[in-house]
Amino acid sequence: MISEKWDEKVIELAKSLINCQSYSGHEDKAAEALKAYMKETGVFDEIETDCYGNVIGHIKGKNPGSKVLFDGHIDTVPVGNLKDWKHDPFHAVVEDGKLYGRGAADMKGAVAAFTVAAHRYAVENGKNFAGDVYVASVVHEECFEGVAARKISAKVKPDYVVIGEASEMNLKVGQRGRAEIVVETFGVPAHSANPERGVNAVYKMCEAIQAIREIEPPVQNKLGKGILELTDVKSSPYPGASVVPEYCRATYDRRLLVGETKESVLQPIIEKMEELKKKDPQDFQPHFGLFSYKVSYAVGKEECYTGEKIQGERFFPGWLFGAEEEWVAKIKSELEKEGFSPEVTTYNFCTNGSHYAGEAGIRTIGMGPARENLAHTIDEYAEVEDLTNVFRCYAGIMKALLG
Repeated sequence: MISEKWDEKVIELAKSLINCQSYSGHEDKAAEALKAYMKETGVFDEIETDCYGNVIGHIKGKNPGSKVLFDGHIDTVPVGNLKDWKHDPFHAVVEDGKLYGRGAADMKGAVAAFTVAAHRYAVENGKNFAGDVYVASVVHEECFEGVAARKISAKVKPDYVVIGEASEMNLKVGQRGRAEIVVETFGVPAHSANPERGVNAVYKMCEAIQAIREIEPPVQNKLGKGILELTDVKSSPYPGASVVPEYCRATYDRRLLVGETKESVLQPIIEKMEELKKKDPQDFQPHFGLFSYKVSYAVGKEECYTGEKIQGERFFPGWLFGAEEEWVAKIKSELEKEGFSPEVTTYNFCTNGSHYAGEAGIRTIGMGPARENLAHTIDEYAEVEDLTNVFRCYAGIMKALLG
């Protein structure tokens, strides 16, 4: 009966969070719902909302020890056409053993599970453990992974981070990172009846795209290929009625491997662009200028529900830890004692681990309910059994790291 009571708390809190529409920049209602639960428990020593709107709950153990942070974002992607949904995305329901609603898998279900797990761990141990448990609900992750998380790690300074992203309850010890690269070509405008008087930036971009396709990104055994893929091309002026376009912009999605830096990722592209520039005719009318280019990272800027502006360069590093590392093995062993059989593998997508592990070097592991491919889908769901089982796994991780 006691176990069932905790299971019910997980599902009810997950429902409460799902029922709060929380697109990026509008997470306030979900944040308040989570804070209300934390306050009701009476076990959280501190509950704080930072300038971005991240909510951080803190439970202090009676003895000194490690700081363990559980991280999960509460923003979601939009639902699209509501008519395509069988279940109301903002009215969570359980049907056939599944909890339906936007964010059930990505990732309000996990946030509910680790928040209730922290509550239970504090109650059943009387806070008689060594260290501190932090649970964080993070904003704006869907816009740029890890940017809002920087505020959290700066405050908490955790020794370990547990990312609650979907993993089918396997342990994730790494991921490829992600970068959004912008290539710009600058030409010279002219009337399209006299194109020889201009420099067509789109033609130059076409040459650049062909040259960039020759680049072979690196490959690593555990993380796979460092993909470089063209995702869009835009020219200006648009529409270009009777005008030779003077500007063109191409965007590339680059999947990053461990050890790659901002400089090393851009360098092959810059070298290709320099080769093109050297081939460009040098006898063009000087008062118009010559073809030029720019290669950079896209910069995102959004407004938080608190009114604060959040901004970040779109470069999110990859990270990887070894399954043989003592702390990873300790977590796996404890979960096996609890009757679970997690595999140690890596995420296929980008998470806030890009900051915690990739930028800050903090020991980070991922574990969450649901399948990775359920994120952002119509009629998104998480298995109820997965939610209650991962709740137990989170408590097991606390036990493994805090005693």
